[in-house]
Amino acid sequence: QVQLVESGGGLVQPGDSRRLSCAASGRTFGDYDMGWYRQAPGKEREFVAGITLSSGRTYYADSVTGRFAISRNHATRSVYLQMYSLKPEDTAVYYCAAGSFPSLRIGVADYWGQGTQVTVSS
Repeated sequence: QVQLVESGGGLVQPGDSRRLSCAASGRTFGDYDMGWYRQAPGKEREFVAGITLSSGRTYYADSVTGRFAISRNHATRSVYLQMYSLKPEDTAVYYCAAGSFPSLRIGVADYWGQGTQVTVSS
């Protein structure tokens, strides 16, 4: 079992940066690839970024490439999403998830967090 808890959301202005954190508990955290997703009001949840366990290879949605960066720290059992140059269209609830690629890329995960709200508005 893996429990995931996101934090770091809040209200930010366009152009600001923000870092989201996902803290994992459970003995098998190190067995999973990790991903970040988001769901905006009235829209389906979408893949944002992912990172593999073995090589640390990263994947990004086209809409965030060059602006967001995913990383993981095995020692602290955490996954991070560093967001730069935030736009109003980045407003959403952000979720982290544990699973494996390529399934994570299409939103199929073994474990999900509860989400953290990010609102980008002036």
